[in-house]
Amino acid sequence: KNKLELRGYVGNLDEIINKNDRKNSIQVKLDELKNSKNTISKEIGLLAQKGEAIDKHKQQSDSISDEIEILQKEFDAVKEELTEELLSIPNLPDKDVPEGSDESDNLELEQRIFTQNTEGPDHVEIGELLGLLDFETANKLTGSRFVVMRGQLAELHRALIQFMLSEAKSKGYDEYYVPFIVNAESLFGTGQLPKFENDQFKVGDDKYLIPTAEVPLTNIYRNKTIEQDSLPIKMTAHTPCFRAEAGSYGRDTRGMIRQHQFEKVELVKFVHPDSSEQELEDLVNDAASILDKLELSYRKVVLCTGDLGFSAAKTIDLEVWLPSQNCFREISSCSNFRDFQCRRMNTKAKDGKNKYFLHTLNGSGLAVGRTLLAILENRYEKGVGVHIPPVLKPFVNFEIIEIVK
Repeated sequence: KNKLELRGYVGNLDEIINKNDRKNSIQVKLDELKNSKNTISKEIGLLAQKGEAIDKHKQQSDSISDEIEILQKEFDAVKEELTEELLSIPNLPDKDVPEGSDESDNLELEQRIFTQNTEGPDHVEIGELLGLLDFETANKLTGSRFVVMRGQLAELHRALIQFMLSEAKSKGYDEYYVPFIVNAESLFGTGQLPKFENDQFKVGDDKYLIPTAEVPLTNIYRNKTIEQDSLPIKMTAHTPCFRAEAGSYGRDTRGMIRQHQFEKVELVKFVHPDSSEQELEDLVNDAASILDKLELSYRKVVLCTGDLGFSAAKTIDLEVWLPSQNCFREISSCSNFRDFQCRRMNTKAKDGKNKYFLHTLNGSGLAVGRTLLAILENRYEKGVGVHIPPVLKPFVNFEIIEIVK
């Protein structure tokens, strides 16, 4: 209860426990009535065979049926209320998660600095100087929080995706291509529904655009039992991501920081419960190694209880340095969900006859658009253009994107 309060949970747990007891009590009564009805039905059958009167027994049976119907409606209503309330309870934070109310209470773990300019044009200005980044046309096509890229900037964007997937493969992640539309059950499994439905783009009955590849990747194993010998399972996918950003009105309205549509390479793991803490460290390092190779300055930050995502037990963010904002901004969020998602999805592992719920982890490796804008801002040379990180040379045939003169 105390841990949930640290998460900002305001539900009444005592009321939920009472509701669960009430549901169980109704279930017992229903079972007793159904058993009685079955007994009477058998008696009616025997009496009918003997040619004896069954009216009295039939009245009893009908009366019990009426009771069952009333109780069943009550049971269904209580169960629906209880399920809705249970699905709104967030995961419990790990013991080593710092207590706090918002991002100001997050704890920095370390910094990795390559270059750290404290001023300069932002990626919007640089994009205009290059003549390759177009928000006006995107607004004409769709609306705000979208972008059109072309030419070498679009090529650089694609090169980053290829580089990130290659890095994931080199670290043992199996690449997937997945649907960009999922059903509600998938979003329930990973925890976006029912609490965050307003953040999703709904495209039809029971169908939603994916907010991240985490949803389809993780749900591949929904209602499955995995052999322990196959652990850990490491998955990756590049997908567009779609966010309604319902709760972010007025925040980061300029540029590519917060878009309705953006690209991401996602890293997902299914692991044994005993190894999930080490697997989180490894996941963070897998994502951080991409920033190391791109030579972009960043820091690692562990999120406090008040800033922790709904499904996460512990989250470590990677934040990249942006000179125009003179601060670090999130570029990857790596989380250990413990068995929270696997319980919702009914995903277990089997060791002989023993079965247990797995732990899941995921993180961005990385958010492509934010990586692109970080390159624009950190590798821009005034009056010249944007220098391409050397590690990307196998993926593009140019070393600089020059400004339009």
